[in-house]
Amino acid sequence: MKADILVKNGRVIDPSMGLFGMYDLAITKGKIAAVVQQGNLPVDFPAEQVLDVSGCIVTPGLIDLHTHVFEEDTALGIFADRVGVEQGVTTVVDAGSAGAFTFEAFLAKSVKPAITQVLAFLNISGDGLCRGLSELSDLSRLAPVESAELIKHFPEIRGIKVRMSASVVKNSGIEPLKMARKLSDEVNLPLMVHIGNAPPALPVILDLLKEGDVVTHAFHGKKGGILDEEGRPIPAVTSALNRGVLLDVGHGTSSFSFEILRQAMKEGILPFSISSDIYRQNIEGPVYSQVTTMNKCLAVGLPLEKVIEAATIAPASVLGLADEIGTLKQGTIADVTVLKLEQSPAALTDSENMQIASDYTLLPQYTIKAGKVLKCL
Repeated sequence: MKADILVKNGRVIDPSMGLFGMYDLAITKGKIAAVVQQGNLPVDFPAEQVLDVSGCIVTPGLIDLHTHVFEEDTALGIFADRVGVEQGVTTVVDAGSAGAFTFEAFLAKSVKPAITQVLAFLNISGDGLCRGLSELSDLSRLAPVESAELIKHFPEIRGIKVRMSASVVKNSGIEPLKMARKLSDEVNLPLMVHIGNAPPALPVILDLLKEGDVVTHAFHGKKGGILDEEGRPIPAVTSALNRGVLLDVGHGTSSFSFEILRQAMKEGILPFSISSDIYRQNIEGPVYSQVTTMNKCLAVGLPLEKVIEAATIAPASVLGLADEIGTLKQGTIADVTVLKLEQSPAALTDSENMQIASDYTLLPQYTIKAGKVLKCL
């Protein structure tokens, strides 16, 4: 066998394969050709390009399940590669910037120009976020019929997004979620539900969610969240988790609390997926990047292997793509992230402006996207 790229001397962490150790990675024609324990390849193994990553961690390409990359047509949008391959992330999912009326523009302006793979949760509002941030306040602008038709033709759409907080729904109440639920069931795609300030109250929202649906901003510090005043999970959260509802970080400008995550972990509630909710207004803080969000979860006490899992195979499974991305399985797309874990103290800040000290920091070094090596900025 001859490889196009040989990634040597790295510490592989791939929860999807149960690989935790020193392996070399061979890539051919944009696919994973082999993952071999170090020392088991010939010294003169032929490869067009050899990438020596001594002292680094090699993982499946990172996946950010919640971003906003509709750069030209929304106030939040940022170019996908800036939050994607430049920062070690091979796949970003735009969470509701586009709806049925705006998706084809999103495809042309945001998906096709990017090296990063860009997927989408389609907003139940036909406008998405292109006409402002109260997109669910006018029920006449919701587009379930048009969305269902669009989904038939665009595999980039991996789910439905609905933002269920007071400033978004205004007088529409729970109705947008009911419409999104019906659409989700019809097209057999998961819901991603943004939670924040009530109304609607969180238990009312959770009661409509099913196995495989995602609650993003799950660890926010606002009143009426997943924990009660004594720091215990509210009954509706326990019931939802038992049904298979998934909790996503979705950091964002105002939706991540160290204290809530720490307390939730004490109660046995861990994030299923780690996402950044990164966009134009928070890339310079408090979010910065997907890897910074991972560092914050690491600093709170989430084990490194779990952090990697929550940013690789976990979001891939939400997207229905666990056999294609989020894994180093032989024959899958050669999306790979190379990280360095440095022992360097850092102060990390959450959305509540609280700081914690971290002794270790993950830093992206290389992104390999479909077999192409890119140096992270």
